[in-house]
Order: sequence, then structure tokens, then C-alpha cells
Amino acid sequence: MNAFDKLTLNNGVTLKNKLWVAPMTTYSGYDDGNVSEEELAYYKVRSGGASLVMTAVAYVSESGKGFHGQISAHDDAFIPSLKKMADTIKAEGAKAVLQIFHAGNLSPADLVPEVVGASRVTAAGEAIPRELTEMEVKQIVRDFYEATRRAIQAGFDGVEIHGANGYLLQQFFSSYTNTRTDQYGADRLGFILEVIEAVNKAKQKFARKSFIVGYRFSPEEPEEEGITFDQTLQLVDVLASQDLQYLHISQGHYNSKPRRYSGDAKTRVEAIQQKIAGRLPLVNVGGIFTREDLTEAEQSGADILAVGRALLIEPRWVEKIQNGEPVKTELDPENLQVLPTNLFAVIQSNPGWVPTKGVAE
Repeated sequence: MNAFDKLTLNNGVTLKNKLWVAPMTTYSGYDDGNVSEEELAYYKVRSGGASLVMTAVAYVSESGKGFHGQISAHDDAFIPSLKKMADTIKAEGAKAVLQIFHAGNLSPADLVPEVVGASRVTAAGEAIPRELTEMEVKQIVRDFYEATRRAIQAGFDGVEIHGANGYLLQQFFSSYTNTRTDQYGADRLGFILEVIEAVNKAKQKFARKSFIVGYRFSPEEPEEEGITFDQTLQLVDVLASQDLQYLHISQGHYNSKPRRYSGDAKTRVEAIQQKIAGRLPLVNVGGIFTREDLTEAEQSGADILAVGRALLIEPRWVEKIQNGEPVKTELDPENLQVLPTNLFAVIQSNPGWVPTKGVAE
């Protein structure tokens, strides 16, 4: 693939290139869930070169907040705030896609009325969740519908359903976090499919066909009872037949290899693409910092490449790469280039996550 070629999705939307801005938590929303001015400045400078921007994730239910400084889509009161974000991104020439989720057992107890999850299985360092009732699960499905409606009314071009990184959708799919004995235990894909259906119902009622719906998933879990790569391929096979515009793998490097896997594909992306078999485009992500990285990632087998950390270092990374200009590969604390204060604090507390000048990895 050539990252700067155009791409047309199955809903007729043509994108100016195959480079997207990866969804990255900014920790910079206001305490009440509204988008902050710092976030708007952050998106403005990073939305010019890529064809599509996936935002930091917004929570769809009051019980689904996952971290401090997170934006909300759980009430109509947030539509004006979300509109500011959509307008800011689109004004720079990119499609704006709102990522939406429920954090489940990863919700900090001090941020939600009650920590809930697929089952009474705790995440490391978090409170033991209460198992959601079937009626509550149905309500969260409805919450995804309403959050999608709000995204449409706010002017977003699409939503990405966040089913990765151990959050609630993944908790229902994993046999480690889903020990239920009801219908959602018997069919661990049931909740995921209901959410996709609900999001598409909101799209059909309130948006045009051009509205984009994507799904993000994690490839594996470390726990013995957790998701294996073989199980993820089963999930991907089902997802690739849904009414979606793309699938998005969440991983640390574009050439990551599968761990618990019975096949012979050399990389996760290679195996996933074999399973998708051309039904939907796949977004690959992770470890793209230089032109050389991009050239290698173009050969990874994916259809689209998402760039995250490089854009924290170099906000106009896409434009500079396209123009053949040099790009920085380390974040300079003396020149933060519209980096939200809270996000920089998180970067400082995680050495090596974003290469930083003067900090050994």
C-alpha cells in the first residue's frame, strides 16, 4: 500500500489518504465531561494532514467513565461540547470520528456511582465490580445508541466502538472476565453484536449512509483464561461480516507477532487479513515514528495506518512526511507544541512510552 493514496470505504466515503490519527487519551477534558480548550487546540494542530481523526474515547453511560479528564457522550447536555471538537477537526480537513465505550471494571471507583462489569472479576488495582443484570446490559446497549445519536447531532462523521484494551465490550468476550451463566455467558459475542446493531440503528435513523462505523479490538490477553489469538480470529471473522466500515487492531507495534496461536502467520496483521479476506479494511497501528517506519508499515499488510505517539512529538507529522521534511523523533519538554498539560504529565510518568529528549528508555 501507499499511505498517501486515496481510499474509498464501503459506504462510498473517499478519504484523501490512508493515514489516520490514532485515538489517544488526553486526560484533559473538564471534570464535568465537557471538552476543554486545551483539547481543541490539541486536535486543531494535528488534524491537517491525516484523512481521519479518531478522538480520545467518550463514555456512553454514567457508570462507564474510565479515567480523570475524560469527555462524555452520556447525556444530550454534552452535544454542544462534542460539536466544538467535531467542528475543530473537520475545519482542518479531516473526517472526525468519535470513539465511544464503557470502561466496565476498569472504572475507578471515585469516578462512577458504582463499578460494574460483565462479572465479579476485578481489574488490577480496581474495585471488585458488581455483575451487570441483563436489564442493565440492555440499557448500556441503548446508551451506545444514544451516544451515536449525539455524535451525529454534534456533526461527527462517524463513531468507533471501542471493544479493546480490556474495557466492557472486551470483558464480555473474554472467558476470564465473563463467568456469567445467562445468555451473555452462553454467547460471549452477544453483547458486542447488540451494540453494533444499536449503533447502526442510530445511524440509519439520524445519519446518512456516509456515516462511518468502526470497531476496535485487542488481539490477545495475558491471563491463562483470557482471550487467545485464535479466539480473536473467530471474533474478527464475525466482525468482518457486520455492517461496519473498518476494523482497528489495538497493539503496540505494527509488526507485532501473535503469542497463543495455532497458525503459521508471521504477524498478527497477516493472520487477521487472511481471516478478513477483503471484507473490510484493517487499520494497523503502533511504532510509526519515521519515514522509514512508515515505509515498512506500508508493507505490513494493513489497508490503513494510524499514527499516535509520533503526532504527540510532531503535530504536523503527516504533512512533513508527505513533503519530505525531517521530523523529530523525541518529545522536547521545552517545546511541547500544544500538548495538553495533563497528557504531558502522564507521558513523564511513563518513560519510554513517548521518546522524550533527555529521558533514557
